[in-house]
Amino acid sequence: MSTSTKQVHLALTIAASRVFLEASYIDANNHSGVLYRSVYTLLATFLEVDVFSLDEVVPWGRSFDEYRLMFALSDADIESRILGCADGPAGFNAEATRRGGNVVSCDPLYAHDVAWIRRRIDETYDTVMAQARENLGEFVWTMFGSVDELGAVRMRAMGEFLDDFELGRSQGRYVEAQLPVLPFRDHSFDLALCSHFLFLYSEQLGQSFHIESIRELCRVAREVRIFPLTALGAVESPHVGPVSRLLEDCGFAVSIKAVPYEFQRGGDRMMRVSAVSA
Repeated sequence: MSTSTKQVHLALTIAASRVFLEASYIDANNHSGVLYRSVYTLLATFLEVDVFSLDEVVPWGRSFDEYRLMFALSDADIESRILGCADGPAGFNAEATRRGGNVVSCDPLYAHDVAWIRRRIDETYDTVMAQARENLGEFVWTMFGSVDELGAVRMRAMGEFLDDFELGRSQGRYVEAQLPVLPFRDHSFDLALCSHFLFLYSEQLGQSFHIESIRELCRVAREVRIFPLTALGAVESPHVGPVSRLLEDCGFAVSIKAVPYEFQRGGDRMMRVSAVSA
């Protein structure tokens, strides 16, 4: 079977399966930088189509500098009240706090202690790096010159998170919570950031979940930014257009903006959402 034929078969099979996926939510530990083997991956493996995939729960986080680029954060943004939703073991909160920022991160991962999270990162690092090497074409290697450099940056960011986690959790900066229901009051934050969760898991999380989650983020923050708008496998998320239109119909202002960051190929845009009256 040719690669193009396999891809067509894959697309048709996924489309036929989507009715079942619409009702499927990721469980409490499959969140943010935490990757499960999805139905998409199982089908792709069966058809021998190469996609980035992992077999187990994998905590994975990004750096403060990456957050600034992914979400086009200005100095004024950094000084505002920020919620990082589905942050996983990212280093953003730790570094922003060190710079005097006001950041709260939420993720189901935070139910675990630092030793458990550290162990999971160490246990799965080689698997993540091997997947990156096997799928080099899904990524743009300008920010990172090699897979080894990528690994070093990621481990440094997650190390900052681990060093900060216990203190940050005691200060209320790391909160165990998950979409589509958050434990924060209305307008608790100026800005909510959602990195590598919504839209990325388009096969696992249906359109209704995205709508509920973004509305919830808009409830707790005056502006929401979501990155990236691509799904696993470096393909455009099918939810972006329908979700944008439904949110606009509900009275939200929605825009798609280019950002100065692209690692996942095609992942160089974010969605900005706010209530029209905000």
